[in-house]
Amino acid sequence: MAKFSQQRVGVLVDVQNMYYSGRVLFGKKVNFKEILKEAVSGRQLIRAIAYCISTEEGLEEKFFTSLGNLGYEVKTKDLQIFKGGMKKGDWDVGIAIDAIKLANNLDVIILVSGDGDYEQLVKYLQFNKGVRVEIMAFQESCSHMLIDSADDFINLSKSKKFLLK
Repeated sequence: MAKFSQQRVGVLVDVQNMYYSGRVLFGKKVNFKEILKEAVSGRQLIRAIAYCISTEEGLEEKFFTSLGNLGYEVKTKDLQIFKGGMKKGDWDVGIAIDAIKLANNLDVIILVSGDGDYEQLVKYLQFNKGVRVEIMAFQESCSHMLIDSADDFINLSKSKKFLLK
């Protein structure tokens, strides 16, 4: 799909999804600097938001700071620990709400996640808000329905630049 320099873009990164995909598939950390550069592709960046989960130990604070230094607005929420020990930490609803709110001021929304739960969000943004939706993810861990619904899919597995050595 054509990308134009005057397009206003927003980049919404599901950090947990990307972190675990990189670690499980390749045994490496994800290069969020290269992801942002590729996502923007010479267009006008309006917002870049990284959605992160905080743990009680707080070991990820340096990582959050580095994301901020790369140009991301970092949003965090605490890991939920339920009675019995089950843990949950995701931003699906928060990302969806932000995407809908931002859509009126953007031409393109780039979702950096392979989570198939976003398929309905993609369709809503396209048909109700009139924005292009691009998906960036590792194809091996990306929902095929999400890929099919997107206006463009950038397969992060095609280049080693998206992984840190």
